[in-house]
Amino acid sequence: MKVKRVLSGLLLATALTAMQGSSLSNAQAADCYALGLELAAKYGGQLARAMPFVQDGQQVCRIVILVPGRDGARPRRAEYVVPAE
Repeated sequence: MKVKRVLSGLLLATALTAMQGSSLSNAQAADCYALGLELAAKYGGQLARAMPFVQDGQQVCRIVILVPGRDGARPRRAEYVVPAE
């Protein structure tokens, strides 16, 4: 019983810390999504993920695009980190 409580407390503390650290708004996520769509169109790929985060005190977007492979090969994953505008 005691072990379950300790583990539950640790999980709760970890979740609360993660929530406090993520002070990014839905508007910033939408901006990252728009940047991701632009990059996907530019490189002829499909947007897989667009996530806002803070890197070195600056708000940036991590964009993941799936670019079609050549000659029927599987798509390759391209990841870009761009400043959030």
